[in-house]
Amino acid sequence: MFAVSPALADDQGVQPEIGTGAADHAQVVANRELVVAANPHAARVGAEILAAGGSATDAAIAMQLVLNLVEPQSSGIGGGAFLLHYDAANDAVTSHDGRETAPAAATAERFLNPDGSAPGYFDALVGGRSVGTPGLLRLLEDVHGRFGKLPWADLFQPAIALAEEGFEISPRLAKLAGWAPTLRRLPVAAAYFLDADGNAKPAGTLLQNPDFAFGLKAIAEGGANAFYRGRLAGEIVAAVTGAAVNPGDMTRGDLAKYEAVERPPVCLPYRGHRICGMGPPSSGGITVLQIMALLAGHDMAALAPGSEQAIHLIAEASRLAYADRDRYIADPDFADVPQGLLDEAYLRDRAALIDGARAGVGEAGMPPGAQQGWLDAPSPELPATSHLSVVDADGNAVAMTTSIEFAFGSAVMVRGFLLNNQLTDFSFTPERDGELVANRVEPGKRPRSSMAPTLVFDANGNLELVVGSPGGSRIICYVAKTLVAVIDWRMDVQSAVDFPNFCNRNGKTDLERGTSLEAIADGLGARGHEVAIRDMNSGLHAIHLIRDGDGTVRMQGAADHRREGMAAGQ
Repeated sequence: MFAVSPALADDQGVQPEIGTGAADHAQVVANRELVVAANPHAARVGAEILAAGGSATDAAIAMQLVLNLVEPQSSGIGGGAFLLHYDAANDAVTSHDGRETAPAAATAERFLNPDGSAPGYFDALVGGRSVGTPGLLRLLEDVHGRFGKLPWADLFQPAIALAEEGFEISPRLAKLAGWAPTLRRLPVAAAYFLDADGNAKPAGTLLQNPDFAFGLKAIAEGGANAFYRGRLAGEIVAAVTGAAVNPGDMTRGDLAKYEAVERPPVCLPYRGHRICGMGPPSSGGITVLQIMALLAGHDMAALAPGSEQAIHLIAEASRLAYADRDRYIADPDFADVPQGLLDEAYLRDRAALIDGARAGVGEAGMPPGAQQGWLDAPSPELPATSHLSVVDADGNAVAMTTSIEFAFGSAVMVRGFLLNNQLTDFSFTPERDGELVANRVEPGKRPRSSMAPTLVFDANGNLELVVGSPGGSRIICYVAKTLVAVIDWRMDVQSAVDFPNFCNRNGKTDLERGTSLEAIADGLGARGHEVAIRDMNSGLHAIHLIRDGDGTVRMQGAADHRREGMAAGQ
């Protein structure tokens, strides 16, 4: 029906942060409808869906399916997502949880070595043991049933056509395939991404994927049940349990019983705006809101963007917010996440801990409703993921952050798509000093995430900003940076997205390598920060709605210059 346009080292040295300048990242202005996605193929398809009368949800579905094909290292139907939807007619925000779940056979000791020690991240992620029950298609089917306008099957046609006709491998995909050691350990993924000599197929190579087209046709015709209960379900289980490395224990029953969940969004005021995000099991929404609330008592607008004082304050707010995140946030169906994390009085007390001159120590607080006993423990959550933002002609909006976790997920491939390794987002160690860790593995549980799709409303309640980013546990910092840049520093949205990244996850204060922030490293160090200069490859995709005095609305779309994204609309 629709024409298709032809065409990272982390602290532990785990993943490269690879950026490219392959796409045109000039800010796009529209007055009717707009999409921003991580690859030009996906952005063009989203714009075509909107032009054909589709809703924001329709465009998001079609773009996600294309992203699965052209950006397979980041997201897809073998993974999960969190989605925020704004229904303009009813002035309502809903949030939807398509996070993966642990299989029924999972135990808290799933990733421990026989001696009780935690394994290395690579040892844990590759193969079937790290694969959670995918949630993306149930999520997409649920929101399409509520907010879709075009037929479900029509939304699959662009991705099917592109899979059959082929697409040119992008520079980013080629670089990551050349780096990822996991691809060489499993033969199906190796045959798709690598040549006969084991080298990544170069950028510009035409890549076809008839297996993926076959699966998409089945899902287009039979709905999500074709994935969760049909032939595809059997193939997924066989791939997981028969993986040559770390075979898993997923069953057809795990797939058949999976449900996406509508969760209450989390919202707080900030300088006359209302910011809304995704609640647990994502930590993204609460932690972003805590950072903003802790900054509310400081005149951020009076501080120069990127100044030592501005970065110090944001880093200190982040330090405290991440301390609470690590201690308390987990799947709310398994852990009593304290409602008091966003309590006004609690946040006021937390804000008083920030020293305007010196770096502090980030310790978790005791918010109202907190249980004694939960302990924080690290869980690897590394940069991959993707984000798309959409506003349609009726003013509806979607912010969706979507992921298979690590680059290329578990490297287990079935029917042309990769399966996630999201279970490594659980804490490997289930207890410390005899106390349970909130984010430990449990059967049917969803691992904590940092994905932070975000909607911002102005003082009159009008939608103002749609934003989110990939980036592992630093997603929270990338989104908070963008909110401060737009709201406090009055930057245009492209400048805000492209502004140098920085982050404190209750440890080092990271500053983006090769940017103006390097100049303040010594000053922050003198204040007591342990500073790290590193690559920080966000993938922020944002839409800023600007209302003129005559009531007209201009939409500005921004794709992060660090990746291959693009904005498109009319």
